[in-house]
Amino acid sequence: MSQDNKEASQKSGDSRRRSHNRRRRRPSGNRGGAGKAWSLEQFPVTPEAGKLRFHDLNLELPLMHGIADVGFKYASPIQAHSLPHSLCGHDVVGKAQTGTGKTAAFLVTIIDDLLKNPVPEDERYAGEPRALIIAPTRELVMQIADDALALCKHTGLTIHTLVGGMDYGKQQKKLHDRLADILVATPGRLIDFAGSHDVYLDQVEILVIDEADRMLDMGFIPQVRRIVRQTPKKDFRQTLLFSATFTPEVMSLSEHWTQQPVMVEIEPEHAAADTVDQKVYITATEDKFALLDNIIKQDNVDSIIVFANRRDQCRRLQERLQKKGFQVGLLSGDVPQNKRVRTLEDFKSGKLKVLVATDVAGRGIHVDGISHVVNFTLPEEPEDYIHRIGRTGRAGKTGTSISFACEDDAFLLEPIQQLLGEDNKLTCEQPPEELLA
Repeated sequence: MSQDNKEASQKSGDSRRRSHNRRRRRPSGNRGGAGKAWSLEQFPVTPEAGKLRFHDLNLELPLMHGIADVGFKYASPIQAHSLPHSLCGHDVVGKAQTGTGKTAAFLVTIIDDLLKNPVPEDERYAGEPRALIIAPTRELVMQIADDALALCKHTGLTIHTLVGGMDYGKQQKKLHDRLADILVATPGRLIDFAGSHDVYLDQVEILVIDEADRMLDMGFIPQVRRIVRQTPKKDFRQTLLFSATFTPEVMSLSEHWTQQPVMVEIEPEHAAADTVDQKVYITATEDKFALLDNIIKQDNVDSIIVFANRRDQCRRLQERLQKKGFQVGLLSGDVPQNKRVRTLEDFKSGKLKVLVATDVAGRGIHVDGISHVVNFTLPEEPEDYIHRIGRTGRAGKTGTSISFACEDDAFLLEPIQQLLGEDNKLTCEQPPEELLA
């Protein structure tokens, strides 16, 4: 945010703050962040032609220390195209798929801005975040918060999360006890806290709206509009909006919520990762479950996610697989949030070998080491195919994606192939006989 805008926003905020006599001051105390001296000499990264180093962005040293710890060296395309603008305070509207590094793009912007423009603690109140990140699902919120904690390790900045399905009182107590530098929240729960005067958004300096297209799909836009109206006007805040697709609806929202944004569109060189071996098995509907059963039993299947399009399909699959003796978890919109959290943790730890999920829930699964993804039903939206198979083949490892195509949904293969491009041909084949036994 520009200095002029910051000063104007601060003056406006000071007058509003005085009228909010219910706001609680945070008790004084050490916010942490101090430690042994660290320098960039401990994090050498050789310049390479055509690549942008994080060293080249004039980032604050505590942030660079966190970047070194997580192993970032060169910016990804979405980071390289957006950070030079967002770090100067410009609004950004970015199109990027999951896994392109967009989370780090907006987190680096936020953290660097907060460090370069500190606000004295005696001028701050509990429940007043300086940066707000809105995301559509609980899983995505927690993933963003985990990434933020890693990058903020040496900064002393605090991160809070507000999500539904979790203990309201515990989230409330954390807000009252510690200042909120960065708040990551789902729309519904954030509205609850704002309505009960536990959160005030009139001091937000940077607003991030992540996965705007998914917000639209899930019907959250009316709630997001209510939230945005409680933040400073768009010329007194910086706004970063990210979406996997630029639909007319997404572009309309960006016009309302951003001011002269820099548009960044990143089309991956390969829509599907090279580390994923993609198979399509042509099969009858009645043979799908036997095929899935035998795939899970294979020795090379360490952990597997099974995607289906509807909640009822996922529930039936989970029940049938459990009867076969598999340890199976379920992630879908009708599963309570706290249970979804436990399920995902059990899957990460290896306690569960199989996870059955819908697309909405699957967006928040970021687990390295998943060996297989099965599309029990082909997705109706081609982009969801990319998101699904992107759950495997992560962190430099190879993975396998197996899609079942039957007479009911084989027509969905053509738009998926168009998205993948000519260089990534899907080959349809009959499944091996032993997998149908």
